[in-house]
Amino acid sequence: MHLAAGARMAPFAGYEMPLRYAAGDIAEHRQARRLAALFDVSHMGQVRLAGPGADAALERLVPGDIQGLGPGQMRYTLFTSDRGGILDDLIAARAKDGLRLVVNAARKEHDIAHLSRHLSGAVDVVPEPDRALLALQGPAAADVLAACADMAFMSWREAEVCGLPVRVSRSGYTGEDGFELSVAEDDAEALATRLLAHDAVAWAGLGARDSLRLEAGLCLYGHDIDETTTPIEAGLGWTVAKRRRQERNFPGAARILDHPPARRRVGLRPEDRVIARADTAVLDADGAAVGRVTSGGFGPTLGGPIAMGYLPAALAKPDTPVAFDIRGKVRPGRVASLPFIPHNYIRI
Repeated sequence: MHLAAGARMAPFAGYEMPLRYAAGDIAEHRQARRLAALFDVSHMGQVRLAGPGADAALERLVPGDIQGLGPGQMRYTLFTSDRGGILDDLIAARAKDGLRLVVNAARKEHDIAHLSRHLSGAVDVVPEPDRALLALQGPAAADVLAACADMAFMSWREAEVCGLPVRVSRSGYTGEDGFELSVAEDDAEALATRLLAHDAVAWAGLGARDSLRLEAGLCLYGHDIDETTTPIEAGLGWTVAKRRRQERNFPGAARILDHPPARRRVGLRPEDRVIARADTAVLDADGAAVGRVTSGGFGPTLGGPIAMGYLPAALAKPDTPVAFDIRGKVRPGRVASLPFIPHNYIRI
């Protein structure tokens, strides 16, 4: 179906994924900012934790308040290591029979093994490889899914969408309002076809998805967060719930809570038109290398290059002058506030 739509495919996390379509990255990016873009994110891992006590069991591995989730509520959280590093970021949702998880494609085998190793005997860890996942993102998404427009941000429910049974969540990773639709793999093509029949909806690929999440200041695992970064360094301290801070019973709690970070994730704005891509060295005012870019590219909404990376805490204040070593040439820039553009989530 993607090939028929003119997609240029590329390998990603072991899958052939649509990188872009005929319209191109910038048009697809603007589609999500102005109308509604449809992303195929079926490569993500969907996992069910079945059985009573699934929420308490998951809290052995994450710093989030999972027991506090009400019916149909979702939470962004992190798998942390005993050293305080981030093993993956994920979404956990309350279901009648336990929890539903969505984990990153590149980490799903690791995460499923991690869950099975630590939670075996407490709950059943059930991968769901027979489910596809589509993300409908943008200000027109609620008009397209009018029957779901009453849903709150970070909530989910089972519903009929385009005549098909779907698990609908009001969530996404673009900074825009939108929905993620978990559907049986046999129904995926029919669901996509019916959504694309709306004038406001068009396909978008990985290129636009990356620029959208970068403008929104959202982390990509393996780039902006990994096992060497703590939630506090990464600006994700808000994922450590108040109760969990008091209980201190999640992996790496002492390292995360008791050690002020020496570095911080920051936004970066090159001051000319040259893009500072991942692994570009970031220099201080004296020309010394003090950090590196973890994600970088062109921000179509801003009309210029943007980046994220890690700098010493003393240099992390917005508007601090920095420079970038790009192919041996020093290019000027500044630290910027995150997100680069405001989030447009609908909170009901």
